[in-house]
Amino acid sequence: MEANAKLVIGTVCSSFAIFQTLFHFVSYWFSAKVSPGYNSLSIEKKIEWNSRVVSTCHSLLVGTFGLYLFLFDESTIVDPLWGDSTHVKLNIATASGYLISDLLIILLNWKVIGDKFFVIHHCTALAAYYLVLRDGVLVYIANFRLLAELSSPFVNQRWFFETLKYPKFSKANVINGILMTVVFFIVRIIAIPPLYFFMYSVYGTEAYARLGFTVQFCWVTSCLVLDVMNVMWMIKITKGCIKVISLIRQEEAKSSLQNGKLD
Repeated sequence: MEANAKLVIGTVCSSFAIFQTLFHFVSYWFSAKVSPGYNSLSIEKKIEWNSRVVSTCHSLLVGTFGLYLFLFDESTIVDPLWGDSTHVKLNIATASGYLISDLLIILLNWKVIGDKFFVIHHCTALAAYYLVLRDGVLVYIANFRLLAELSSPFVNQRWFFETLKYPKFSKANVINGILMTVVFFIVRIIAIPPLYFFMYSVYGTEAYARLGFTVQFCWVTSCLVLDVMNVMWMIKITKGCIKVISLIRQEEAKSSLQNGKLD
């Protein structure tokens, strides 16, 4: 086995072990320290809480590193189809280890956090990342997809606020909601057109033909599956954001009316 392959496999296994440790041990201790409300949660809520803590850690790690590589990794920027990079592969391997870990957590706690869309998302991403790590192709594209993880911390924080029963109109909740909507739109929705434009631009080229049918098929289908889910989630988030803004306006109108009567 090549040294590069050993490094990738070792990273996947290490990532899996670290995220399992975070879920089963570190999150319990850390969450109890930083959030007094954690200890009063039910066992079911603690399971989802811990899974979201792990999700946030993973997102910050691979999302931030992925953004740096997206901007500065010359080998993949110059050749998005065949450009190879050990650093990008390590980031993808780290994400793969997390996806396997999270998939196991979901399946073992299905009655609490089971979600068929998450299973589809994880399995689709893992299939694509497997081909990327095995063949060393589309490394740039795989890392580009990882930038979507930058929205997850805001989504998780919204759940934390709701679980701790923060008022919907609290400043922290409103600011996080706005940031969640904006960041989700930027990294998951605005990113869609450039990706498919690039896919169209390389179609029929010699470099694209060398990918082979399996990689070509996986590239297109995995992107379609993930983007359909991203659009569905964006619609749900947007509806929630509009609802909150509408309620805030109603509260402001009531307050103004009451103040007018007092005057």
